[in-house]
Amino acid sequence: MAAFESLLAPLLEPALQLAYAILRDWQEAEDAAQEGALKAWRAIGRLREDTSSLRPWYLTIVANEARSRRRNRWWSVLKLSEPPLTAVSSTAEEAVSLRADLDAAMRRLTETERLILTLHFYLDLPLEEVSRVVGLSRAAVKSRLYRATRSLRPAMRERESA
Repeated sequence: MAAFESLLAPLLEPALQLAYAILRDWQEAEDAAQEGALKAWRAIGRLREDTSSLRPWYLTIVANEARSRRRNRWWSVLKLSEPPLTAVSSTAEEAVSLRADLDAAMRRLTETERLILTLHFYLDLPLEEVSRVVGLSRAAVKSRLYRATRSLRPAMRERESA
């Protein structure tokens, strides 16, 4: 058990970030990452010996768990937003505005495109590992990554010119 914990420990933060990117709710993301760790523990015996890295295997489990939670019928229930910030500086307001614009642009992408962007740019996974996590070829991941970034550019340029 201790050996498994030491292997999984450096992957917990990336797993949480990945789950949050899919679910957009920290509590749900924590639950998905924890359930993913439990499922990984149960499935460790099925891990192939020639697996060079635990990271894509574990992140795939977490991504699948997060997707499963998102498909849950209760996910569509309206969630209360966080309380509004009061008396924030203009740079903080700009950062919040930028984040809101980026979130809106990301919502226009498909779930797979959002997942690929998050894995590659936010979690710094190489394309080979991203392809294993999402279950696509490296060429398909590279193509979707290109299309996703290309579709984000107009929204962000609009923001810059405003």
